[in-house]
Amino acid sequence: MASRCLVTTGFEDECREIHDACNQPRRLSVLLAHRSPSERQKIKATYRTVFGEDLAGEVQKILMVNQEDELCKLLYLWVLDPSERDAIMARDAVENGGATDYRVLVEIFTRRKQNQLFFTNQAYLARFKKNLEQDMVTEPSHPYQRQLLVALATSHKSHHDELSRHIAKCDARRLYDAKNSGMGSVDEAVILEMFSKRSIPQLRLAFCSYKHIYGHDYTKALKKNGFGEFEQSLRVVVKCIYNPSMYFSKLLHRSLQCSATNKRLVTRAILGSDDVDMDKIKSVFKSSYGKDLEDFILESLPENDYRDFLLGAAKGSRAS
Repeated sequence: MASRCLVTTGFEDECREIHDACNQPRRLSVLLAHRSPSERQKIKATYRTVFGEDLAGEVQKILMVNQEDELCKLLYLWVLDPSERDAIMARDAVENGGATDYRVLVEIFTRRKQNQLFFTNQAYLARFKKNLEQDMVTEPSHPYQRQLLVALATSHKSHHDELSRHIAKCDARRLYDAKNSGMGSVDEAVILEMFSKRSIPQLRLAFCSYKHIYGHDYTKALKKNGFGEFEQSLRVVVKCIYNPSMYFSKLLHRSLQCSATNKRLVTRAILGSDDVDMDKIKSVFKSSYGKDLEDFILESLPENDYRDFLLGAAKGSRAS
């Protein structure tokens, strides 16, 4: 009884409903899909206090008997801590049929802060008995992808927390000069050095400065005057850093178009969107495609529990 008195999150009633529905994936989806990341953390804390159990562990039991069910897979990832979820998605990316899914790793390393990635690395080691950064260096078959991933991992260790507009303007000029080095392609050494020495927020500011100075996005510049394999790999990183809302809006649109054959991509898109900011992504989606995300989900997927979960996630507000 004393432990229950410590619960002050206001989610006690919801947790009792969740506890009663722990063997019913559909009911759990209704209760959890619309919850923001901060709300889910509070629900999990309350659930542990009231029942002495880990909610993610309870959902995992459902997944164990429904391993091929896409709703159960999504529901399990939805209730995990971000570090645990990232560890699982990173491992899936590394083991992707012998061909590492480079984009998944980029998405993780560009949307997390250094302290968050520390816990992701710890979760990866605990779950898979492997080192995530070492797998990033050795598993991707393409050397350019390996180089950029290593630079991203290094950038997170930058101790320059305060943003500098002066540095951003200088880096914008370096980006411009590296693209126009006379070699017909981007100067890879300049890019890799910059990425390894700047934090993700500082790189984002540099891309903003580039657009302000030169009047176009850096990704568009990479399409001109030689668009090789390094530039292709680089564009993915730049898109994720510069405008994550646009990146995940496009990923949602693309994934829903092929949802009949690739629900794994849909799951990845909705989880990434939830991490970034669902409300911003919905706004960008509406501006880009002329329709609400919820309407597009309804058009793209057959009526089932998985679609209902996506609708709940898209409609849910982001409470702090």
